[in-house]
Amino acid sequence: MLRINTRHTIGKLGLVLTAAGLAAFASLSQAQETQAASAMKSWQQGLHRTDLVREDLGAADREVTQVLVDFDPGVTSPKHAHPGVEVAHVISGTFEYQLEGRAPVTLKAGDSLYIPEGVAHVAKNVGQDKASELATYIARKGQPLLILKE
Repeated sequence: MLRINTRHTIGKLGLVLTAAGLAAFASLSQAQETQAASAMKSWQQGLHRTDLVREDLGAADREVTQVLVDFDPGVTSPKHAHPGVEVAHVISGTFEYQLEGRAPVTLKAGDSLYIPEGVAHVAKNVGQDKASELATYIARKGQPLLILKE
């Protein structure tokens, strides 16, 4: 006659389930880290910035900076803000801009957008080809031009 020790069997089952749960959690955690790293890598490799002009405005604490920013297809900038105003002018392609507290806006070549100082925003190339914008900033001197936001 086969005797089953219920306490012993339940204990083993509990250990197996706990181990399986920990393995699943570790796999999920690793997958999320990989996805986050992949997204981070995407914008870091998919955005190309060329500094064009940086000059003192003659005002005590302001300077003008102009940059050309090229976005590979599907690339989204990280959420960020600037220590001054930005005027973004789309040179080519199609962008979707999402400014905090506003509805998304889609701009095509020839369109421009004013972004107030300190307003968090993202820009995404929603077209099939490379997209380029000319970004002009009037910002406080001595500040980093880009401040990453969460």
